[in-house]
Amino acid sequence: MAVEEEYLDVLTKTGEKTGISKPRGHVHRDGDYHRAVHVWIFSESTQELLLQRRADCKDSWPGLWDISSAGHISAGDSSLVTARRELDEELGVTLPKDAFELIFVFLQECVINDGNFINNEFNDVYLVTTLAPIPPEAFTLQETEVSAVKYISWKEYEKILASEDPDYVPYDMRGEYAQLFNILSKRYSNDMDRSLILQKQLDRYAPICINTELTGVSEADRGALAVLIEAAMVIDEVFYLQVWYGNPALRDWLKEHSDISNLDKLKWMYYSINKSPWSCLDENEAFLTTADSAVKLLEKSTKAVPGWKGLEYKVAFPMIKPPGANFYPTDMDKKEFELWKSSLKDDQQQAATGFFDVIRRHSESILDASIGSETLSSAQQVVGSPHDLYSVPFSLEYKPLLIKAVELLKKAGDLTDTPSLERLLKGKADAFLSNDYYDSDIAWMELDSKLDVTLGPYETYEDTLFGYKATFEAYIGIRDEEATSKIKLFGDHLQVLEQNLPFDDSYKSKDVVAAPIRVMQLIYNAGDVKGPQTVAFNLPNDERIVKERGTSMVMMKNVSEAKYI
Repeated sequence: MAVEEEYLDVLTKTGEKTGISKPRGHVHRDGDYHRAVHVWIFSESTQELLLQRRADCKDSWPGLWDISSAGHISAGDSSLVTARRELDEELGVTLPKDAFELIFVFLQECVINDGNFINNEFNDVYLVTTLAPIPPEAFTLQETEVSAVKYISWKEYEKILASEDPDYVPYDMRGEYAQLFNILSKRYSNDMDRSLILQKQLDRYAPICINTELTGVSEADRGALAVLIEAAMVIDEVFYLQVWYGNPALRDWLKEHSDISNLDKLKWMYYSINKSPWSCLDENEAFLTTADSAVKLLEKSTKAVPGWKGLEYKVAFPMIKPPGANFYPTDMDKKEFELWKSSLKDDQQQAATGFFDVIRRHSESILDASIGSETLSSAQQVVGSPHDLYSVPFSLEYKPLLIKAVELLKKAGDLTDTPSLERLLKGKADAFLSNDYYDSDIAWMELDSKLDVTLGPYETYEDTLFGYKATFEAYIGIRDEEATSKIKLFGDHLQVLEQNLPFDDSYKSKDVVAAPIRVMQLIYNAGDVKGPQTVAFNLPNDERIVKERGTSMVMMKNVSEAKYI
């Protein structure tokens, strides 16, 4: 029976999809630009890379030593799914997505086989960092692709490539592929230098103790306050997950190991400020690497080997912060999203571009289900779908955490003796389950309570890809009635102030209206509050409410005083 030839997406010289796909053989015959993945398995304890010997039947570089695993990205497929699938098919190593770190992309242009094989290939290079080498007998080699595997010191392999050893697939060490070795060299450099850098980064922040008096807060509301702080802690958990899917594991690992050395302490301290491995004050430059990350054990990722407990790997994260955070597949580009969105009905498009839904891949769900990371029901959504992407509401994506928050909000709502606060808290609990935040945002705008509470998904700054998706946050404080009344005085006379500004009347607005401003003394914040602290915020962002009711501003007096006085 004839085997159907693989089709590849044809790209432009800059790596953009043309909308054309061709058989693999024709792509290499015609020299079309296309995309592939390289996956390197790196043993941290031995500082070795895993190499495979290409099968003798391969149409390119037969019998030579090469990357741990590699393969073309088939037409319509995604990069990360391909990387995971190739590693499984070629070596019998099944890993979750948090094991794969995209370290760089490079363009390989070469002509071999007497001009009959033209390779113009964009390669997404992934690194999988394991604690120790995988035993040889644990691999299941795909005979049509791989004839053998071996580990080799990365420094020795670098020299081999530089010497152009004929037994190894060549890579230009004067070009982009040298990044692999530069990254490994820098990653395991002097700890003293790293400690000095982290200390300088920490010294830019000043720790401040903020005390807030509970004067005027009823006993009932004091009871509600304690429960609300518990709910805010749950909101914090949701935010960590929204930033990056490996973020909670990284956080827990850094905290657990923070007392091992001064460097480990500095890592944890600076991570706690940024709530991710990317520094807010340095344009989100990574201050940690995957080498610093959490260790996970997989007992069944390969063939079982007597006496070997299983594969231990480092939870990976990219050096460049993903523009779409954990709201979209990491290998999704804008073009793929827009193509998928155009195929949707109006209400589905609203979910795709709305605040309260994440975007996932059917193909990833299937792979996750195969290693027990997801339920089969989520993978089965692929049936009958012409596209790989699909929307998942926050209420489902973060369901286990939101259920905890709902229970706490309802409990706090039962404890308070302030009707408008009870309405807000129970309305927000309902919104967490329904994914409809309209009524709870109205309740927030109408809040008239000594306890001032803002809690839910609001800001979209983490989504730098589109600015669509909202992160969870929480601000809990005590209303400062005196300061609020003073601010209101300025708001009531804003039009007068505008008319008396020292410039031409043609530039002055005739209908200045101040948004209502509440001033509070902050007690606790959580979620999307990191790096330099916010002194005020203006909400909601729902365009329906903005058009109907406008917005409200909350100013945090004690935070402002701590920053500027």
